Amino acid sequence: MTPRTPRRLARTLLVAAIAAAVGSGAVGAVAADAAPAAWSLLPAPVVAKPTGVGVLDIATGATVALRGTPSPALKAVVDNFMQRVDRVRGLPLHMAASGTGEAAIIFDIRPDAAEGDEGYAITINQGGIVVTARTVSGAFNGSVTVWQLLTPAGWTRGAVAHVPYGTIEDHPRFAWRALLLDSSRHYQSADEIKQVIDWMSLDKLNVLVWHITDDQGWRLPIPKYPDLTTTGACREAVGNDSEVSGGRDKPYCKVYTTAEIADIVRYAAERNVDIVPEIDLPGHSQAAIAAYPWLGVTGKRPPVWTDWGVSPWLLNPNARSLHFVTDVMDEVMHLFPSHYVSIGGDEADKQQWNASPEVNAQMKALKLANMDELQAWFMQQVATYLVDHKRTPVGWDDEVAAGVTLPRAQVVMSWHGDHNERVALAALRQGHDVVMTPQETLYFDHLQSTHADEWAGPPPAVTLRDAYDTKVIPPGATAAEAKHIIGVQAGLWAEQLLTFANHQHATFPRTAALAELGWSAPATHNWNGFLARLPAELARYRAVGIAPADTAFAPSFDVSRAASGTFRVALANQVQSGGMRYTTDGSVPGAQSTLYTQPFTQPAGMTVRVATFAADGTLLAAVRSQVLDDATLLSRDSAALQSCSGEPPSRLQGAKPAQGASPVYAVEIGNACWKWPNANAQGATHVTVTAERLPWRYGDESRGAIVRDRHGEAEALEIHANDCKGPRLATVPLGPATPSGGQVRREASLAAPVPANAHALCVFVTGDPREGQWALGQIAFQK
Repeated sequence: MTPRTPRRLARTLLVAAIAAAVGSGAVGAVAADAAPAAWSLLPAPVVAKPTGVGVLDIATGATVALRGTPSPALKAVVDNFMQRVDRVRGLPLHMAASGTGEAAIIFDIRPDAAEGDEGYAITINQGGIVVTARTVSGAFNGSVTVWQLLTPAGWTRGAVAHVPYGTIEDHPRFAWRALLLDSSRHYQSADEIKQVIDWMSLDKLNVLVWHITDDQGWRLPIPKYPDLTTTGACREAVGNDSEVSGGRDKPYCKVYTTAEIADIVRYAAERNVDIVPEIDLPGHSQAAIAAYPWLGVTGKRPPVWTDWGVSPWLLNPNARSLHFVTDVMDEVMHLFPSHYVSIGGDEADKQQWNASPEVNAQMKALKLANMDELQAWFMQQVATYLVDHKRTPVGWDDEVAAGVTLPRAQVVMSWHGDHNERVALAALRQGHDVVMTPQETLYFDHLQSTHADEWAGPPPAVTLRDAYDTKVIPPGATAAEAKHIIGVQAGLWAEQLLTFANHQHATFPRTAALAELGWSAPATHNWNGFLARLPAELARYRAVGIAPADTAFAPSFDVSRAASGTFRVALANQVQSGGMRYTTDGSVPGAQSTLYTQPFTQPAGMTVRVATFAADGTLLAAVRSQVLDDATLLSRDSAALQSCSGEPPSRLQGAKPAQGASPVYAVEIGNACWKWPNANAQGATHVTVTAERLPWRYGDESRGAIVRDRHGEAEALEIHANDCKGPRLATVPLGPATPSGGQVRREASLAAPVPANAHALCVFVTGDPREGQWALGQIAFQK
């Protein structure tokens, strides 16, 4: 994968109320006796038309009524809506007595409603707010929009809500609007999953693909095969896993019960979310083979994998394995009522198949040309079984990328987004329905920036803008082919999402961008309009308990020397927002602090503190600080360095210290080498580094690991002038090759002061990273 540069934005953040108009409508003036207000709806409706005159007041005690053909399901939707308004907006509402014709908010279920099964229409006038829908699903989506109408930008809990008159007509662009949640690599509790369902439903996402089995853990109970959850669900607690398991001597063992699964499925259905189970086949099966070695090719029992990446342990594509798979599918169909079942099909490393005489004989007996065709045959058997049981198989696009035809009935999740979505286009031309989930822009486990405080995640960075600009129709697709794009999906692969806090940070607010891709009409797709509506959505997120990332708005510092011993400070953020405000007097920046408009200078010794605010004073990014002194110029966090190969580095989490947060390091896996291209270390005579030796758990990436000569000594960090083969300035011993005990701090004298012609530095660690991946925290020079 090649590194990508986040796009620079052409315009500044617009947060004035007039810019919050959505859909095809325009914002007009409100009634003279009411404060100006605007709708701030996300995802943007198809049509939103404020009348420009009149405002409806919704206060504590307002009534809610049902019309049409009420049902227990509709009653559950309305109860959920009322609870949310009370909990978040501080406005307790009351259900009107049965048969009451008047109410402040009315939900009307009508078979002749025009907006489709998930759509709705809303009118706001002196008679109240009326939500009209054909189905309960449509009513749920309408209830979310009404909740947003009651929580505009700058809303105040407990105060009367002023809702401008107007009309909304809305329906989704795509039927499949999904998050994929990986519960194999790192487990989320049943209550946490229900929180995810709650939160995604508030962005009108309606599918949770539940990745519940993989090499690192089988979390689904299958009564016929109890060892799947007694053996296959437990792995050795390596690295950060011990922070979850309770210690390195305690295995990481997590399983869902059938009762928990049933409750999650029920809970999701009440919120218009379909749970699609994913049982990955024939690869990503090491945990299953650890439980039942006869499922594999070699007959040997591997451990449940503690590495991340692609394991070579595949299911044996024989009759016995297929019988196992159909047994599993029977239980999956029993537990999950979804019309869809995902059977994976991705990242099947076929080295064991290629080495097996039995598998080669089977391939020849079936008159297949290669192992990719054998995998396609195997998946066809599974897909046919599901189709015979009136389910639709779903799987990944890997075999399409390999030039093989997938089972005709299969929905294809296309994650190979490179080369202008060529694989998605090929899947369309095979006749498949396709879900767009390109890793380049919709894998939300990916890091979001190169900031020093960025959380752990794989590269390349997927910014909020990257997510919003995702191509949902492959270039070259005909109009007929484009109709087979049925949706969009974001991936939350959990290798580095250790805790539920990690999941929240990775998911929100990028989910808002996903929501707009999946729901809103192309005509409403506008980055600046999205940014204008985002502050209200961020406030809603926080009000329901979400801790979203503020990365898109977070300030970054560019500090350099200026005249007369002062320092020049330039600020920037990903959205080029004009809302960055700063202080230099030690106070915390507020909405009235100095607005950043251009670079400025400050004396040495000052601390600049910066936060980002919307026009209404809403905090968009928490305070970041920078000290202005020589140490700032003579030091770099690893996030501010480049990898020696030019590839974007990973962000890897270190061991949690006794106090404080876990450190996070920027490092290219398998290549512990960094470049400081414009170093300001001339004349330095000493160096201090912080670093940590992380356990190697990167699977197939071991093939690309770079081993550097130790010169007969223990591992050390070497510093060279200009490039990695330039003069060696220092050797900093790091310690023997033993398991990591957390971050270390090391000091060394330079062989000679850094010369004036050293305009760049190369820093690397000697030894074999597969024996322990050293990660650099910070390098600091002293004169």
